Amino acid sequence: MASVPLTEEQVAEDLVVLNLEKVGLSDDQFFELCSDNRDFHLELTAQKELLIMSPPGGKTGRRNEAITTDLAIWARQDGTGVTFTTGTLFHLPNGAKRAPDGSWVRREKWVALTDEQQEKIPRLCPDFVVELMSPSDRRPVRFRMVQAKMDEYIANGAQLGWLIDPFQKSVYIYRPGKPVECLKNPATIDGDPILPGFVFQITEVWQQ
Repeated sequence: MASVPLTEEQVAEDLVVLNLEKVGLSDDQFFELCSDNRDFHLELTAQKELLIMSPPGGKTGRRNEAITTDLAIWARQDGTGVTFTTGTLFHLPNGAKRAPDGSWVRREKWVALTDEQQEKIPRLCPDFVVELMSPSDRRPVRFRMVQAKMDEYIANGAQLGWLIDPFQKSVYIYRPGKPVECLKNPATIDGDPILPGFVFQITEVWQQ
């Protein structure tokens, strides 16, 4: 994600961007910062910009829950990977610390980590990620930021990404080496071949 200057348009009630390039935070320090500020959603970009966001509203929370619940049910039945709740942080290969709204990691990648690495911020990029747009993401500058975040996941090893826009009833599909695909008002979306057999009834999100 390219460095984005702090502007009035970006600083809203639900987002503040702080430049920490000269401060420097270790993984343990950032983990403690997140632990001490659980009322906020914190991420750190590869350019050392600290993003401070408010928790999701009720509707966004319900939409997230619909996605992560169905993904978790499929993952338990499939058994080849593990899922994570909304907001779980991952330390990506480029140094960014990101928290997708939904994620799935191949089991062999997850068990290769030590217990300590699993307990804090796992140093890996999920194989599958979901980002759900909130009302503030409809602003052009914020939409560009979440698009860049999706590109970042793919560049760091994700094999499949869904960016869901519940306001336009659109889904943007991200895959390595392929152009972004936009689905308009689909009834379902499937995760093949990365998530074989996972079909999400996205009308649940449209109706929330």
